[in-house]
Amino acid sequence: MKWPVAALLTGLLGLWPAFAAWAEPAQGRFVASQRCEAFQSIRKRTNPDGLEVRPGQRYEVVEVNKRDYDWLRIRLPASATPLRWVSAGCGAVEGLVFNTGKAQGSATGGDICSLPDQHDGYVLAATWQPGFCEHASYQGSKPECEALDAGELRISHLTLHGLWPNRQSCGKHYGHCQGPQMNLRADTLDYVRPWMPNFQYSTRFGRYQWDKHGICQTQMDDDTYFRRAVDLVRQLDESKAGQYVVANIGGGISRRVFYQKVEDEFGSREASHNFLLICSGQYLQEIRVALPRELKTADSLVGVVDGQFASRRPADRNECRADRILIEAGGR
Repeated sequence: MKWPVAALLTGLLGLWPAFAAWAEPAQGRFVASQRCEAFQSIRKRTNPDGLEVRPGQRYEVVEVNKRDYDWLRIRLPASATPLRWVSAGCGAVEGLVFNTGKAQGSATGGDICSLPDQHDGYVLAATWQPGFCEHASYQGSKPECEALDAGELRISHLTLHGLWPNRQSCGKHYGHCQGPQMNLRADTLDYVRPWMPNFQYSTRFGRYQWDKHGICQTQMDDDTYFRRAVDLVRQLDESKAGQYVVANIGGGISRRVFYQKVEDEFGSREASHNFLLICSGQYLQEIRVALPRELKTADSLVGVVDGQFASRRPADRNECRADRILIEAGGR
């Protein structure tokens, strides 16, 4: 949920490491001047489907291998694996923007931290609602917390805080872009309510999430955005790590075991770098998951992440430090 405590704000966004430690996020257009292979990996030169860029075609740039780049990562939408590396010598680049927020070769540039579609990934933030309501100072602004305290509401699964387009170079400041107002359909509201309890009382918090984060991407309208966010939270809740939390409501979990379950399910020791546990004291408040810019449709988070693991887990002052983490029970 929306964290009113200033100390919690420092870790909300943008502190996640890049998925490739040596690559630098960038935006612009690559215009091919010759046919060249488009590789999945620069080092291994892998191109299992034989994709090529074609002369005269323009492609979106998502990152470069270094500031004085000789390789660019571009998007080829027709492929099942659309992010590919191409040699810079195969064409020209238009309007390239680095993490300074200024366009290369432009006197005006612009603040890319408040421009839509400049994100290099997403952060899914899932709240453990009873832990938040019991141990955070929400100053009477959360009717769902009042209902929990009164025993009128019971929550036994993770809930949606937000789905945040994230640009590493902007820190926690990527957001508040210009875009359309939220106007959700009635069936979307019904879809969201069980997973974002504040929607059972008003849409104020959802509107805040849309205005601050949702409009910083244009691939999804408001209905699609909130439905996708709910689907992702449900997948997290149904994961081995999520069910480990649910199975220990009223008790505690091991931080080490949680991350081990993530690694086992994803089949990689690096997978836990995409997960971050946030606590208030000993109590779990939130689970954050780093997701790629391309939110693939998949049956589980394993498919959504698709092997794109962060190089390290971000530092956050509110990260759960102790191995034992308490899971507050919801309702009376």
